[in-house]
Parts: sequence; structure tokens; C-alpha cells
Amino acid sequence: MPEIFQLDFMLRAFAAGILISIIVPLIGVFLVVRRYSLMADTLAHVSLVGVAIGILTNSQPVVSALAASTLAAIAIEKLRAVKSLFAESILAIFLSGSLAVAVVIISLAKGLNVSLLSYLFGSISTIGPVDLYMLGAVFVCELLAIVLLYKEFFLVSIDEEFAEAGGVKARRLNLLIVVLAAVTISLSMRIVGILLIGALMVIPVVSAKQFGLSFRNTIILSILFSLVSVISGLFLSYYMDLASGGTIVLIALVIFLLSLILNRPE
Repeated sequence: MPEIFQLDFMLRAFAAGILISIIVPLIGVFLVVRRYSLMADTLAHVSLVGVAIGILTNSQPVVSALAASTLAAIAIEKLRAVKSLFAESILAIFLSGSLAVAVVIISLAKGLNVSLLSYLFGSISTIGPVDLYMLGAVFVCELLAIVLLYKEFFLVSIDEEFAEAGGVKARRLNLLIVVLAAVTISLSMRIVGILLIGALMVIPVVSAKQFGLSFRNTIILSILFSLVSVISGLFLSYYMDLASGGTIVLIALVIFLLSLILNRPE
């Protein structure tokens, strides 16, 4: 058996990576289709505020990140319901504002440290059994929500007004989608990193969309691309001593470039 599979922390990293590879594009596809891709980056930056608070107060950074990103997701959706405010403007305000707050809190915590860097860029060695259990529980809950509400999520993402006319509670479903995104981002940052998880949520989906497949097949292909990116990224990060998050996203970018080349117009 290869050495990499004899290490407990790498086994946990692969298990967490596979769960992330499946659930991240499942959430990301609904954001991309409704042209809400910036939401992933925005919630990731808000999660940074939660991590900074957790480090400053010596509490659990994952829990505080989860709380911060979930509250931000709810606030963003409530503000988006105000027709005088554009969604892009709301996201830009939250993204820049949360980054400013995080910088101030980090300065109060006496700057960057190893723990904070592992959250920023991902660190496969920091994934513990508790992190894996939490991710597994959330994975099951989110997968059930998507399977049970797939048709409604699809209608809301494609045409919100049409969905409402058909009796679908669009606002509640929109809120659920962004809350699921917030939870996914907060629990995935140990593998990919806060600064890069938004990219993993969007790039595999955009790559899959280049092939012009049906919505369902686009989801399947985006999950496949995500799995390839994460698993190969974990192998490379271990054997070449690279940051796991950056390696994973670089592979996802290579897949995106290949998808453009393969589907370029004649």
C-alpha cells in the first residue's frame, strides 16, 4: 500500500475531499446559473471574519465562521429583496466590508499566525476526526435537501419570477440555497482555504457548462471535474509539499482551459 494511504491525516483529507468535491459543485451550479457566482467569494470573505473572531477569542474558528457566513447569507438575501438595491452591489459591499473587518480583527490578534494561514490557504494536516464528522453530517443533510427540492431549486435558478407564478416559494428557496452555500464554504475551508473555496465552487461548474449539456448532466460533469481536481490536488500537495488549496484550484483551472479548447467554435 502506498505511504500516503498509511497516514491517518491523509485518509481523513481524502475522505473530506471527496465529500467536498461532490457537495461544492452541487451548490455552485445553482449560483452560477442564476449569475450569482460572486456569492461564493463573498461568503468566503465573511467566513474569514468568523475565523479571525475565533482565533482572537480562543474559540472554535469553524463554528464562528459558520455563524458569520450564515448570518451574512441571510442578510444578503433580505437586502436583495429590496428592489432598489442591485445584487452585485450588495455582494460587493459585504465582500469589501467583511475583508476590512477581518483585517482589523487580525491586527487585534497580533497579525497572521500558522493557524490563520491554514484557514486562508488550506492545510490537509489540520483536518481532525471532528471536522470530518461535521462535514459528513452536513453532506448528508445538504444532499437530501437538493434531492428533495431539486425541481424547485432548478425553477428558481432558471427563472425566479416564473417559479413564483407557478406557486414556488422563491424567496425561501433562494434563502436556503445561499445558507447551504455558506455552510459548505465554512466547512470546506480546511481543505481548500478561505481565499480559494469560492473558485472551487464556480470553476468546475463553468468548465462543465462549456460542453452544452443538460442541466442534470452539467451537474454530473462538474462533480467529476471537482473530484479530479481535489483528489489529484491532494496527491500533488503531499508528494511535492505544496499548499493543498492552491494546487486543487490550479488543477481546476487547467481543466477549465482544456474545456475551452475542446469546445472552441470552429
